[in-house]
Amino acid sequence: MTEDTWGRVKAEMQEIVGANKYKTWIEPLKFAGITGGVATFNVPTNFIGDWVGRNLGDQILRLLLQAGAKVQRIEFCVDRSANDAAAASPAVRSAKPAVAPGRQPAGGDGIGAALDARFTFDSFVVGKPNELAHAAARRVAEGGPVTFNPLFLNGGVGLGKTHLMHAIAWEMRARTPERKVVYLSAEQFMYRFVRALRDKQMMDFKQLFRSVDVLMVDDVQFIAGKDSTQEEFFHTFNALVDQGKQIIISGDRSPVDIQGLGDRIISRLQCGLVVDLNPTDYELRLGILQCKVEQYRKQYPGLVIDDGVIEFLAHRISNNVRVLEGALMRLFAFASLVGREITLELTQDCLADILRASNRKVTVEEIQRRVSDHYNIRLSDLIGPRRVRVIARPRQVAMYLAKQLTTRSLPEIGRRFGGRDHTTVMHGVRRIEELKAHDHQIAEDVELLRRALEA
Repeated sequence: MTEDTWGRVKAEMQEIVGANKYKTWIEPLKFAGITGGVATFNVPTNFIGDWVGRNLGDQILRLLLQAGAKVQRIEFCVDRSANDAAAASPAVRSAKPAVAPGRQPAGGDGIGAALDARFTFDSFVVGKPNELAHAAARRVAEGGPVTFNPLFLNGGVGLGKTHLMHAIAWEMRARTPERKVVYLSAEQFMYRFVRALRDKQMMDFKQLFRSVDVLMVDDVQFIAGKDSTQEEFFHTFNALVDQGKQIIISGDRSPVDIQGLGDRIISRLQCGLVVDLNPTDYELRLGILQCKVEQYRKQYPGLVIDDGVIEFLAHRISNNVRVLEGALMRLFAFASLVGREITLELTQDCLADILRASNRKVTVEEIQRRVSDHYNIRLSDLIGPRRVRVIARPRQVAMYLAKQLTTRSLPEIGRRFGGRDHTTVMHGVRRIEELKAHDHQIAEDVELLRRALEA
C-alpha cells in the first residue's frame, strides 16, 4: 500500500465521518507500513489510537481492502518522537483487536482474524440477560460432546456476542491447542471468497475452510442478500457439520428475522441452539462498570472517583455496553489529563454528548407496537374497543409502560388508546402494579419489554 492509497482512504473517511471528526481522529494518523498483513499507523497518543480502533477501525479496514491493500488488520502505535509524553510502551489497538503477547491469531495459518486478549470468560460479567448465552458458550468451549451444532448467539450491538466468541476461541486453544480454531467476521469470509473467485483459487478456498476443527463466524447478517457468498457459506457449513466439526455463529437478530438470508441457511442455523443476549439491566451494567473501574485503577493509580458516579452511568447509559465502556474509558483518560478527580459534575461535562444521545425518548406508539408484537395481537385490537382478556391485559401492560417510560399525562395516554378516559388508564396502571407483585409471568413480560424499549 502506498501513501496515495492511504490518501484516498482518508478522503473517503472524511466524507463518512465529517470534517470535525476527521480533523480530530483521522488526520493525526500517519501510515507507517504493512508487515505480514498488518497495516500500522503512528498516532500521537494512546487515547487516539484506542478511540479510532474501537469506533472507526472497521471502516478504515474495509476501505483499505476495497482500495486493494493486502491487509488483514490494522494497528495503532504511539509515535514517541512526536510525543515524548506518551506511555512507556506502544499502544496497540486493532480493528480486529491485537493478538495477546505470545499467542497466535485464531487459525495459525492466517485465515482467521486475531483474537482480543481482553475478551475472555474471566472478564465477561454474567447477569440475568446473558446467563444462558454464557452457559452455552462455556459448554461449547470445554470441548466435550454437545447436543447442539451450531451455536447461534443472537443480540443487538454491544451486548457481548463478540466477547463470547473470542472467549470460546481462547478457551479452546488453551484446552486443545492442536485443534484448528478459526474466528473471523462474515465480512472477512466474503472478502476471502471474492478474492478466491478473482484469483481462480476456489479449490484452495474450499480446502482451507473445510479443514478446520472449529469455525466461528461473527455478524452473519452481513452476508444477507449476497447470494454467491451465502451459497459457498452453506456448502462450507454442511461439509463441517457432516464431519462433526463445531460451528459457532453470531448475528444481530435471530436467523428467521434476518432479511435476505436464504431459507436453507436459516433452516441450518435453527437446527442448533439459538440463544439471546438480551438488553442489559441496571445490575449487569453496574457490574460491568465496577469490573472496568478496577482495571482502570491500575492504569491510572491515584485517580479518585466519587461515590455515585458509576451508579449514575449505569442508570443513564442503558442501550449499549460498548458505549458504556467507552464512556468510562474517556472519563478516566480525561480526568487523568486534566489532573482532576472524577466527580458527578466532571462526568456530566465530559460525557455530555453521550448522555444526550442516550437520553432517547420512548413514544407511546413505539410501546404499542412492541407490546402487540410481544403478545402476537393486532395493533388495531390493542387500541380498539375489544375487552376480551387476551387483549385487555396486554393493553393494560402497554398503558403501564406508557406511564412509566413517557412524560405523557394520563388523559394523553388515554387518547392514544382509542380515546379512553384517564380513569381507565389509571385502573390499568394500578392493575399491572398489583399483578407484578405475585404474577411471575406478568412481571417478566413487563421487565423484558421495558429493557427492549430502553435499549
